[in-house]
Amino acid sequence: MTARLPVTRALAALVEHTTGRPCGIGELPCVQGKSGWEPAAAPYTVLDSLPAEFSGPPLWDWHADASWSYQVTSVGERGDQVEWLADRVRAGVVGRTDGHWTHDLLIPEVRVIDRELTYDAGGEPSVSAAGAIVSYVQRVTITVTPA
Repeated sequence: MTARLPVTRALAALVEHTTGRPCGIGELPCVQGKSGWEPAAAPYTVLDSLPAEFSGPPLWDWHADASWSYQVTSVGERGDQVEWLADRVRAGVVGRTDGHWTHDLLIPEVRVIDRELTYDAGGEPSVSAAGAIVSYVQRVTITVTPA
């Protein structure tokens, strides 16, 4: 079966590349600052792993396909900021041009056979109790097969 970590890292790199903003894996992203690594300033994204689905041969067989699900949370200080970031995430992960993915998702030793946006907050950002942080949730599923 395909390992998940290379898929996670490749997806985080794609989100970071297409948004132009930092993407943390399961936590607030850090950036290199004057005094070392520091928390990234908003806006940024956080990529979290969700439960997965499997099809094909038994899981011990390296020929099994895997569908890895993720939540991408866009975090910012205003609603328009997180919607802008979510638009860039959507276009980067599932955007198509001339029948092909607009951006390649290259993962060693596997072939991406499907990308699906399974949930989008639909313009209803969540505001924290303090009102200083706004988030926008999207969920995607990346299906891979061994190369």
